[in-house]
Order: sequence, then structure tokens, then C-alpha cells
Amino acid sequence: MSRLPFEAFLALRYLRPRRTFVSVITLISIIGVLLGVAVLIVVIAVMSGFDQQWRDCILGFNAHLKVYPANPEDSLTNYQAIGRTVAKNPDVIGVSPFIRCLVPLKTEPDTGKPKYYAPGLVGVDPESVGSVSILPRSIKAGAFDLGDNGLLIGCDFASRMALDIGSRVAIYSPGNLEKMEATAGQSNAEVLLPEEFTVRGIFDVGFPDYNSSVIVSSLEDARSLQGMPENSAQGLQVKLRDPFLAEKVRQELEKVLPEGLEVQTWKEEFPDIFNALAVEKNMMFYLLFFIMIVAGFGIVNCQITFVVQKTREIGILKALGAGRRQILWLFLSQSLVVGLLGVGLGLGIAMLALAYRNEFLVFMRHATHQELLPASIYHVYDLPASIQARDVALICGTAFVTCVLAGLFPAWKASRLQPVEALRHE
Repeated sequence: MSRLPFEAFLALRYLRPRRTFVSVITLISIIGVLLGVAVLIVVIAVMSGFDQQWRDCILGFNAHLKVYPANPEDSLTNYQAIGRTVAKNPDVIGVSPFIRCLVPLKTEPDTGKPKYYAPGLVGVDPESVGSVSILPRSIKAGAFDLGDNGLLIGCDFASRMALDIGSRVAIYSPGNLEKMEATAGQSNAEVLLPEEFTVRGIFDVGFPDYNSSVIVSSLEDARSLQGMPENSAQGLQVKLRDPFLAEKVRQELEKVLPEGLEVQTWKEEFPDIFNALAVEKNMMFYLLFFIMIVAGFGIVNCQITFVVQKTREIGILKALGAGRRQILWLFLSQSLVVGLLGVGLGLGIAMLALAYRNEFLVFMRHATHQELLPASIYHVYDLPASIQARDVALICGTAFVTCVLAGLFPAWKASRLQPVEALRHE
């Protein structure tokens, strides 16, 4: 004898006909829920992975806050004193000065033609930059050495420009270029030679944009190229113990910093990237949830078919004393089983797909001979994924509720059948 309530026993019995293990209609319903759950979990996990990896890479190389002069043409001449004021905030764990600019660069190979590019130059203080950036810990070749016109370059930049440790490059000062342009064609035309730098280290910070288009020099060398006063900087980089405290700390710093300074948060510095990711993640959830709606219609169709097929049995059960609630639970239990199986299997397949996502990409790359995840477009080397318990719970919960609601109306209609009406044509 089965110990299950008769509603559950009959529900499981009705899910499969006599000659097969499982009904085809039931199988289709389960597959619909399975696909909806699996696709949603995979897509949302990948979108969360992009958000987390981009944030970690961008904020690992850059700081969480930046302190600038309000006038972009001014420089920060008293940055040491301002840095001490900023460092007093309990949420600040690192402060370092910086200079950023675009510079024309020419390689100086021993053989072959030189190559030209205009990367972004970042001048940093070698002693304090480690407190705000992962740069000193990201050297893959050479050493973190910026002395005597030393230069650090990204691994992708090194590959593109055919540079290695010890390679020499010429960097033109923007100010010198302006002087030569102003005196061009005149009798007193000036010819100013570029500064020569030596590649001392190659870094990999995990973000293709920085690895391919950023070079790093000492603060003094960047100051010389920009023609800035001694003991000056463009601004200060500030690292916090939690990047999401940026807005709070900014408000606190604005109260203690001298007038004429602005504090910029990382969200304001990179608004397009993170806002676009948040919007895309929400849109993908809503669009892909329509798969669950389609699966819900499949469950409705399945339940209506069961009710029509079992009309005589419903009449007999009611004639024997079964109540409306029992008939309701009999057919609603089928939706519960379909929902549980679909959600459970979908969750398992999603976890498997996420675990082997990069292996699958490698297989598809070899099979199609196409790069499915170009680093220049997606800014990642591997497909990221971040499985958030809240997202998984939301997807599985809404999918299961959708399955139950889809079976509610057919079950309610079955419970309203009268015994006489159900047995009239038998």
C-alpha cells in the first residue's frame, strides 16, 4: 500500500500512461521549464560575471576616488598636504598622486621599421602606487622599475609593438610638439628631440584595454613630459576599504578639502560601462523570462488535456465522496511535480554549463574557426561568470511559481465538475 495521499498517488500515476515510463506531454512540459531555468541562470550568471570582472579589473588598476583641481588646466601643487588630509578618513586605505596624458610614441628597433602609437601615459609615484593599484603586483616580465626613464607596458601593447624587456622607445612631449608646430617654416624653427625610455617591465592587469593602450612611467618623468611645475600632480588616487562607500566618502571629503578641488567617484568616471551592464542584465532577465511563460502555456495545455482525458475518473471520484479541494490538489500536484523536476534539472544543467563554459568556447572556436569572444570587444580573455545565490533563488522561485499558477486554472475547473455532468456520456 502506498503511504502517499491519494491525490499525490493519482497525480503521479496520471503523469505517465500505462505503456511508457513518462508521458510525452509531461516530458515536453518538463523540458520547457528546464530550458527556461537553465538559460536564465546561465545568462544572468555571465552578465554578473562581466560586471564583477570589469569592476575588479578597472578598480584594481584605478582607484575608487580621484581628487582633481576644479579647473582642468590647473595642477595640484600641494598634493602631499591634501593627501594627508584625505588619508585621515577612516574608510581610506591608500592615497597616491598621478598624471595622465596621451603621448606620441615611436619604437626604436635594432632592425626593421619603427612603429608608431599614441598610448595613454600614466605617471605614478613608485612608493605609494601599490596602496591604490594592483600594478606593482601585476608584473609578468621584468621588474617594477621606473627609475632612470624606466617604462612599464601592457602585455598586449608589447605584443602589438614588438617590444620586450630592454627595448627602447621615444616619447614626444606634447608641449615640445606644440613648440615645433608654432615655429615650423620660420628661420628660428626649433627641433626638439623626444625623450628616450627603456622598457623595464611588462604587466598584465587582466583588462585588455589597459594591457593594450596604457604605459606607465614615474611621476617625475610624466611631469617633465607635460612641462608641469616641480612637486605637482594632476590629482590624487584614493582607494577605499569598500568601493561602494565612494559616495559617502566623497561627501565627507568635500567638507574637509580646500576650495577649488573636486572629488570624482568610480561610478562617475565609468558611468557608461556599469550602467549599460545593469540595464542589459535586467532586460535579459525580462526577455528570457518569456521562455518560462511559454513553458507555462505548455503546462496549461498539458493539464487541460489531462482534465479532458480524466473526466470520467473525476466523476467517479466525486461520486465516491472526493471533495473539490482533493480534486484541485490532485491536478495541481502534477504542476508541482513538473515544476520541481524542471527547476531542479534546469539548475543542474546550468551549473554544468557554467563549469565548462570556457572549454565549450574553445571547442566552438576550433569547430567554427572564429573568435567567439574577441577581447577587443568584450574586454575579457575568458568568459566570466558569477553565480549569485539571490539571482538563482529568484529565477528558480519565479519559475516554480509560474508552473504552479499555470496549473491552477485547469485544476480549479476540474474541481468544479459535477459528478452527473462528468458521467452523463459514459
